Amino acid sequence: MSTPSSSTAPASAPVEPAPAPQASTSRAGRNLPAAITVALSLIALLVLTLAFRPEPFVVLVVVAIGGGLWELRGAFETVDIKLPIWPLLVGGVGMAVSTFAGGAQALMIAFVLTVAVTCVWRIAEMLPGERGRAAGRDIAASVFASTWLPFLACFLILVLAQDRGNWRVVMLILLPVASDTGGYIAGVLFGKHPMAPSVSPKKSWEGFIGSVILAAVAGFLGSHFILGFPWLPGEGGALLQSSLVLGLILGVVVAATATLGDLAESLIKRDLGLKDMGDLLPGHGGILDRVDSILITAPFLYLLLVIAA
Repeated sequence: MSTPSSSTAPASAPVEPAPAPQASTSRAGRNLPAAITVALSLIALLVLTLAFRPEPFVVLVVVAIGGGLWELRGAFETVDIKLPIWPLLVGGVGMAVSTFAGGAQALMIAFVLTVAVTCVWRIAEMLPGERGRAAGRDIAASVFASTWLPFLACFLILVLAQDRGNWRVVMLILLPVASDTGGYIAGVLFGKHPMAPSVSPKKSWEGFIGSVILAAVAGFLGSHFILGFPWLPGEGGALLQSSLVLGLILGVVVAATATLGDLAESLIKRDLGLKDMGDLLPGHGGILDRVDSILITAPFLYLLLVIAA
């Protein structure tokens, strides 16, 4: 009588699940397709708001101020700093509208009122037994937020009010972009000497030189085609009213301000323990991660354009 074979069929090996498709990322760890899509969308939005009338661009600035303040509020809450968000939002809108209606003097008045109301608001919110040191820290953060976001952003509106202001705003935005692009390319290809390794390890002095060169080229072309200045200094003409001289000055100034703005935000994020200030813009982070260099550049470019004119 035959007995069943003691050998059994080998158990089939478990099927490994197919790895999920990975999104294309850049060397900085960003989602590259999303970053490109968002960048093109922002460029299209900027063109649309500047194409016809100035009011849509002012609305865009107000939206950016509100979104940036909301991001900053959330970032500060991670270290138990509380921003009085509602007076900041109202003050930001007030600064933008005042600047559009009344210029630089109206901006200063609205800024001072915003800071005053924000400080009083935070003091009024103090809970029984709350230490004044915590409220003082929140007030200092509120003054910083009022200055960094709505006050600096309103210089874009001041530039908009100048002759051919829509084109000048385009120039204001393209200059920091050129600086960032030149710094990135030169840093990747030649970067060997870190600029501020404890704050932003990837920034190098070679990258800064690249920022100056590409920003100077953008300033040179913008001074001629947007401002209408001649290529070279003319006899008896103002030295700044030449594309060559103004372009070189813009290259140095914008590279310095754009780099300073980027390093300042990197320092804030490092202190807060954050990679990005927000996640509103896929592939880019938050609003503040995209406008940090533009905010610091805006008042300097406004002053240079006023002097040159």
